[in-house]
Amino acid sequence: MISGLIVAAIVLGFVYFCSRKIQMKPTGKQNLLEYMIDFTNGIVKSTMPSGSTKDYGLWAFTLFFFILVSNQLGLFLHIEVGGIVYVKSPTADPIVAMSFALMSMLIAQFSSVQKLGYKGHFETYLQPIPYLLPINLMEEFTNFLTLGIRVYGNIFAGELLAGLIAKMAFSHGIVTLAISAPLEMAWMAFSVFIGCIQAYVFVTLSCVYVSQKLSIEE
Repeated sequence: MISGLIVAAIVLGFVYFCSRKIQMKPTGKQNLLEYMIDFTNGIVKSTMPSGSTKDYGLWAFTLFFFILVSNQLGLFLHIEVGGIVYVKSPTADPIVAMSFALMSMLIAQFSSVQKLGYKGHFETYLQPIPYLLPINLMEEFTNFLTLGIRVYGNIFAGELLAGLIAKMAFSHGIVTLAISAPLEMAWMAFSVFIGCIQAYVFVTLSCVYVSQKLSIEE
């Protein structure tokens, strides 16, 4: 919860700072914010039916930015006192990762009900033949499971290995420190890259799942 609040404060602070004194001809910080918005809008446009940006653009931007910062937080801010970790990457916790996955799947279900109605939504699970109902239901569950586990596994493993390298650095004096320092820096850079990729993959797959529900009639 503490880590999540820190991430929320960072996201809010960044967006608030970049959105002050908006100009028709963007410069500096406004350029950065608009680039990020265009980036997430591009994900929505490439995965969802035309015209979906106005309905799902803000959701995709918020989801991407929050998960992006969540994935990186533990690499730069790790607070542990008395064996209890108070601050780490929120997405390194399976409950947080699976909660985000559940949210995406619920939005997909809601979008389908909103478009098709309850009866039409249920009938989508009977396609192409009614006998596939159990398989279609299992597919929904596996989509939810893999969406959350993917980001959790990558971020948790990244932080775990970074911690092991840090412990090794101080285990046998200057020798292990000299060996571990460049290894830690290389792994940190790789973890930042993985965190960015996982945020992109999570939002893209979330949009795909919503798109499947919106495109069911077409």
